[in-house]
Amino acid sequence: MRLAVTTENTAPTARDLTLVRDSFDKAVPMAGVVADLFYERLFYQAPSLRRMFPADLRDQKRKLMVMLATAVQGLHDLEALVPQVKALGARHAGYGVEPAHYTVVGEALLWTLERGLGNAFTVEVRQAWTRVYALLATTMQAGADDAVTLRAAE
Repeated sequence: MRLAVTTENTAPTARDLTLVRDSFDKAVPMAGVVADLFYERLFYQAPSLRRMFPADLRDQKRKLMVMLATAVQGLHDLEALVPQVKALGARHAGYGVEPAHYTVVGEALLWTLERGLGNAFTVEVRQAWTRVYALLATTMQAGADDAVTLRAAE
């Protein structure tokens, strides 16, 4: 299962946004398990990324779930969400996140949702999450690019 995070992905539809919100609502009660699964999968797929995180992941796991909740809840107002996601991308660039990392993170997220949601993670829900994640990842990368351009101009 390869996730392509490119501008070739179609933009999320209104139905996609509903599916993502509804499925995320089902994941929230098991947020601790979701965060555990996500980081276990991420570090399994890309062990080199482990060094980018603190030894104790408790705070990081909380931040992941808060960030996902903020993004999912903000999908109804992209005009307000985009600047927040771009700023997140700029911060991540400062941590050493590279474009290829977005693909690995997306794959780990989809894998986690599939395990956590079970039969509720239908093909349609997977496609919705793929489109939403591609939008968010592309926006974060644009924020990272903006940050690099600003630093170069200084």
